[in-house]
Amino acid sequence: MEINLKNIAFDLDFHPSNQLVAAGLITGNLFVYRYAEDSEPQRVLKVRAHSESCRAVRFINEGRVILTGSPDCSILATDIETGSPVARLENSHEKAVNRLVNLTETTIASGGDEGCIKVWDTRQQSCCNSFRVHEDYITDMTFEPDSMKLLGSSGDGTLSVSNLRSNKVQTQSEFSEDEPLSIVIMKNGRKVICGTESGTMLLYSWGFFKDCSDRFTALTPNPVNALLKLDEERVIAGTENGLISLVGILPNRVIQPIAEHSEYPVERLAFSHDRKFLGSISHDSILKMWDIDSLLQGSGKKVEGKSGSDSDDDDDDMDMDTDNAPPKSSKGTKRKNNGRAQGLDTTSDFFADL
Repeated sequence: MEINLKNIAFDLDFHPSNQLVAAGLITGNLFVYRYAEDSEPQRVLKVRAHSESCRAVRFINEGRVILTGSPDCSILATDIETGSPVARLENSHEKAVNRLVNLTETTIASGGDEGCIKVWDTRQQSCCNSFRVHEDYITDMTFEPDSMKLLGSSGDGTLSVSNLRSNKVQTQSEFSEDEPLSIVIMKNGRKVICGTESGTMLLYSWGFFKDCSDRFTALTPNPVNALLKLDEERVIAGTENGLISLVGILPNRVIQPIAEHSEYPVERLAFSHDRKFLGSISHDSILKMWDIDSLLQGSGKKVEGKSGSDSDDDDDDMDMDTDNAPPKSSKGTKRKNNGRAQGLDTTSDFFADL
């Protein structure tokens, strides 16, 4: 299933319960489509969301509202039924808003090109924390809900872990020449996987973020722009050469290429709410929706397959951080004058109408 967006898309997201998919375009437009297995997708919403490109898209509030972020430094909340703006924060970041990620039912996080990660609380109707840890743009973020840890990767070559309970940056990895572009948590919270600019996948053990515990180079030299966790043992990787591959983690192996989006880089990947479809976007201006079961034929497991026993114990027996909340996190090398968490009170009206 394909949707011709007619312009390059930078991000996509699926509705959490309905057959809707949203795309943010280079033109600043937000498109929302309704899809079904046996019919052509129909556009149900077009919003001129931003004066510059729309880099980040996320459904929130059980899908009633959709957020978009842009290089114009604004975050817009749009009503999904009417297309009307609910709220707009004009200066959400000092520089471009590059990523948005859902945290809890009432919080989201945004990452900006200035290297700052912000947490927004929809109940308090404000930006409740600002983690100023990175020195370059935020490439990706992911959230570990049990321990309330927010992980961020950056163009400065580091990975950060922020504790949302203590509102502090807990650790930052040492510098890596391989710029991390994408990040997922796997192995039941024991491993963090980063896709990098060189195509190497860096594996970190939870609690040991100073340096990676393993490197997987089978996808080099193609940058790994997007990672999407399939289950505890397998991740789907979208790379610069347009391929979408199924990768096994510990043992590390490329199980098989499962799709080719185009000759252009795969920018983002996402699952539909029922995990029947895999969505992908690239520079060809086409949003493609792949049937998951068809893609995984011959890969050995279905989507619902779970991790069994793992032979992934690393010899990480030094420099582990202690933490009160499992899974354990770490305290790596922090950059000077970074690692501060700041409460912000100047944006208290952003979510006032949600």
